[in-house]
Amino acid sequence: MSRNDAAPGSVTAPPGRIRRMLSHLYVQCLIAVLLGAAVGGLWPSAGADLKPLGDGFIALVKMFIAPIIFCTVVHGIASMGNARAVGRVSLKALVYFEVLTTVAMVIGLVVVNVVKPGSGLHIDLSTLSAKGLPPEATTAHEGFAEFLLAIIPATLVSALTGNEILPVLLVSVLFGFGLHAVGEAGLGIARGIEKVSTVLFTLIRWIMRLAPVGAFGSMAFTIGNYGLGTLRHLGLLVGSFWLTALFFVLVVLGTVMRLNGLRLLPFLRYIKEELLIVLGTSSTEPVLPRMMAKLQHAGASKPVVGITLPAGYSFNLDGTAIYLTMGSVFLAQALGIDLSLTQQVTMLAVMLLTSKGAAGVTGSGFIALAATLSAVPHVPVAALALIFGIDRFMSEARALTSLVGNGVATLAVARWEGELDEDRAKAVLRGEIPYAPAPAPPAVPAESGPKETPAPTRDPVPAAS
Repeated sequence: MSRNDAAPGSVTAPPGRIRRMLSHLYVQCLIAVLLGAAVGGLWPSAGADLKPLGDGFIALVKMFIAPIIFCTVVHGIASMGNARAVGRVSLKALVYFEVLTTVAMVIGLVVVNVVKPGSGLHIDLSTLSAKGLPPEATTAHEGFAEFLLAIIPATLVSALTGNEILPVLLVSVLFGFGLHAVGEAGLGIARGIEKVSTVLFTLIRWIMRLAPVGAFGSMAFTIGNYGLGTLRHLGLLVGSFWLTALFFVLVVLGTVMRLNGLRLLPFLRYIKEELLIVLGTSSTEPVLPRMMAKLQHAGASKPVVGITLPAGYSFNLDGTAIYLTMGSVFLAQALGIDLSLTQQVTMLAVMLLTSKGAAGVTGSGFIALAATLSAVPHVPVAALALIFGIDRFMSEARALTSLVGNGVATLAVARWEGELDEDRAKAVLRGEIPYAPAPAPPAVPAESGPKETPAPTRDPVPAAS
């Protein structure tokens, strides 16, 4: 029987098509997440033991974040014709971050007061203990002055060896302005830094092939350690938080995209691989280098991307902003504490500070909530024990919301600055100019002098949806 004589009604997918589909990173990550959930549900102890797979992947990527940010920001500033443009971009980005963060908090505050997920629990505070919480949740938290001083690294090099993004940004901006100020003398250094960034992005491209392994380990640990049954206890809080985050993304961020002549859903399809990696790892840090490359591919200029996106990782955590208001008011409702409007507004003002500077890693939202509760007397920090067990089920929504929010912010700021190729952006989001990772540097030295190399991303074949 020939291949065309298959039995009627039988459906067989061509092997070549299956192989092409499995070659996509987002398909591999999706399969890994499903397998991880299955392993964690069927064999909880084995799933919990797989946590090092996720931790190791995140650690590998974090190793490159500081040097990539440094190279991108320094080269972007040094190559700018007008140094004032950097200050203009930074100011617009910070104003945008503050406005959107406030909107996110207000939406979370409205939802938690309407749904009242904690009402009726009648938790006795004397039965709660801070024992078992992470050490960061029970220690005193820094004020505004300490927060600003912590941005200044001990040495120029220590900023690149630490785990904080803000010191890296400070050193990068200063170094970039220094190269820009010395003129011709700094051009050679700027070109060298650009070549280093090419090597770093190549290494990241190799490491990202391990993303399915990290997503598998992280999801298996989450389900195996906390169990599917945990969701039943505080399911209303988890469900309302996810729906609120979805509303913020689709309505608020969708409106921002529309105002800038773009559409949100094509953008979400464009970054689907990054979204699945974040879903599996509950961290936005592993996809920072890829997001920077993809936003540049979508038509945003390198300097704007290099300044806005890394800054957003510390100043524009929309998902964390929603979580802070919903989590704090939920705890008050569970303890029977009636917060007045004035008290809630006071907490919101504190959250505008405590939500800043938290890196996009798993658990940062929980620590920010602990910082909020320790700064205001309305809800005791020990109440965090109520949601510590289910915090992991909300961290994915926090990370996904913040990732989309920072991508939208970068495109918006680039357009306001006139640094966005709108025609290219629309074509990229329509799939007419598919994204392809930059190829590795050639082994044979290229000829001297400027040389235009046609980018493979100009291929008119539409990207796979």
